Amino acid sequence: MKIAIMGSGGVGGYFGAKLATAGYDVTFIARGTHLQAIRRDGLRIRSPLGDLVVRQPQITERPGDVGPVDLVLFAVKLWDTESAAEAIEPLIGPGTGILSLQNGVIKDEILADRFGRSAVIGGVCYIAAAIGEPGVIVHTGTMQKVVFGEYDGSRSKRVTRLFDACSKAGIESEISNDIRRAIWEKFVFLCGLSATTATTRCPIGVVRSHAPSRHLLVSVMGEVVAVGGAEGVAFSPDFVEGRLRFCDQLPHDMTSSMHHDLERGNRLEVAWLSGDVSRRGARLGVEVPYNTAVYDILAVHAAGRSE
Repeated sequence: MKIAIMGSGGVGGYFGAKLATAGYDVTFIARGTHLQAIRRDGLRIRSPLGDLVVRQPQITERPGDVGPVDLVLFAVKLWDTESAAEAIEPLIGPGTGILSLQNGVIKDEILADRFGRSAVIGGVCYIAAAIGEPGVIVHTGTMQKVVFGEYDGSRSKRVTRLFDACSKAGIESEISNDIRRAIWEKFVFLCGLSATTATTRCPIGVVRSHAPSRHLLVSVMGEVVAVGGAEGVAFSPDFVEGRLRFCDQLPHDMTSSMHHDLERGNRLEVAWLSGDVSRRGARLGVEVPYNTAVYDILAVHAAGRSE
């Protein structure tokens, strides 16, 4: 299986390194100092599950150097989705599958508009990983799971091959027969965690311990469920309550990548999280005042601090 990793940061770098170490033909696409460090020292992973180094990996900043592949693992930040989708065109052949492990639900809509629905494999991942320094991916905790599947629910040859590859690479994986719902289920939690930790600038332990911020968490997630339901996603009746119980079990100091980005003055994905919920709610006639307020509050920080 020939694989290209479009976006070799925390998510793409980690999973790509695992697949490369397992012997798969993996090419990383990166840029800047991260690219230079990987070329010089290899791609290094620091993880509680065991450190590893991919020495002299195949890496480039130009997808055109690679040619068509079997799978594109698409892991850029959401604001780069459209430009990155244009950039990967040289990687796409007649049988190429595109698996986006980005946040949000709009990601696959953008990819399907450009490459056709049949090219897109739905997917979500569960991992806390980020670039610690150029060339180094730091994996926090032990969770590292990928859930993927065809949108028509079929168990295709390509998802079976991907599952086998993940198993060989030591990546926990699951084939879903309802990947759209799986993506929306993560979206509910992600919007709740990101909205509350970023607007309060506090970890989840503080958010869940105060009645007003706990109410904000429940309300944000409830609105996402309402919008998803209006789009035809079949959530269980007690889904929000279940996500709240899950939040109550998370480490007190856990926060979100959007909170980290806000603290560091980086760009925010809020337009594709609560902002997307706000836009969908307006289009569908679903009231989403909490997500709209979150977007309005964080919009002034969305572009990051100028240096």
